Amino acid sequence: MIPQDLKFSKSHEWARFDKEANTVTVGLSAFAVEQLGDIVFVELPEVGQAVTAESPFGVIESVKAAVDLYAPISGEVVEINQTVAEQLDLLSSDPYGQAWMIKITPRDLAQLDTLMSPADYETFIKSPEAQH
Repeated sequence: MIPQDLKFSKSHEWARFDKEANTVTVGLSAFAVEQLGDIVFVELPEVGQAVTAESPFGVIESVKAAVDLYAPISGEVVEINQTVAEQLDLLSSDPYGQAWMIKITPRDLAQLDTLMSPADYETFIKSPEAQH
């Protein structure tokens, strides 16, 4: 079940806005984790690094492929989840919780409005476009 407080990019990253902290937490969807198979490595950016919406911020490697991770929103990385890089099984066991990857202070919150709702994402992952 996809949490209803998330937004999704077409590259399968999710974003959760925390109004109190003014941060956007970013992770990878359960669908993407399942498609990748056995994940062997995650590379995350440094704290303080600027990220741009739809541009790579890191890499995830599985036995099948290495793919870029894309920022769903522009801003500055204020926290990384080193635990997920060390405990890769979290990606499949808790993709929307403990397996978050980075937290961003957003530059423009309106960018969240360009992302898909959970219902739209459910429809998208059933489409041929998502099956790449």
